[in-house]
Amino acid sequence: MTSTTGVMRPTSGGPVEVAVSGLHKSFGTLKVLRGIDLEIRKGQVVCVIGPSGSGKSTLLRCINLLEEPTAGTVTVGGIELTDPDCDIDAARRRIGMVFQQFNLFGHLTVLDNITLPQRRVLGTGAAEATRVARANLERVGLADKVDAYPAQLSGGQQQRAAIARALAMEPAVMLFDEPTSALDPELVGDVLAVMRSLAEEGMTMMVVTHEMSFAREVADRVIFMDGGVVVEDGPPAQVIGAPAHERTRRFLTRVLDPAKASLEPAQD
Repeated sequence: MTSTTGVMRPTSGGPVEVAVSGLHKSFGTLKVLRGIDLEIRKGQVVCVIGPSGSGKSTLLRCINLLEEPTAGTVTVGGIELTDPDCDIDAARRRIGMVFQQFNLFGHLTVLDNITLPQRRVLGTGAAEATRVARANLERVGLADKVDAYPAQLSGGQQQRAAIARALAMEPAVMLFDEPTSALDPELVGDVLAVMRSLAEEGMTMMVVTHEMSFAREVADRVIFMDGGVVVEDGPPAQVIGAPAHERTRRFLTRVLDPAKASLEPAQD
């Protein structure tokens, strides 16, 4: 397939990699997800947008079972994670997760941050773990930072190191939970460039983001969520360029044209 930027990408019409059916999540009496149904095919890049509190991050955390769904099923790579008999630790190895905060160990070098999960979770030998770590640091543009500590890196470099750590586990799916929200504006571009390159390589990705230009240029699909449900799901040109729902239009007006939105009465 070809993205809107004209970059050739592997086809995203492959088998279903992620399937979510009837997904509900409540925290006490607060209903955060209200029956989510979606499928992501191998090689697809799906961006999830929506206002704060719409359930975007909770959806990602339920897919990785960092949050246990109240009801519904989550299947990744043909394995149902919500099956009581599922080996969750084994199933999670197929899923890479990148958070808003970088979650690097401050007392370890960048290299050790990336080799540690391989050795402890996958049982990889030291030499192979180091080889894989170096390869992925080069992949994200940090080949010269192997001996640095997180505090010696910029926020953007720390996030790229976190992406390298996830990639080193050789996941089938990468989940990104607002990966640029904690970064200074001038550091966002380098992280998004790494994510673009992963998309071009055919990585299956689900990205919660407020970066509309990234969603417009890189995503195969954009999902707009509000109130714990999927309001719209379609190509970027449709959901961002010509949204069908008034709620989506209001959200995009506020994100894309804050000056205009400030003159309108609040309706959320």
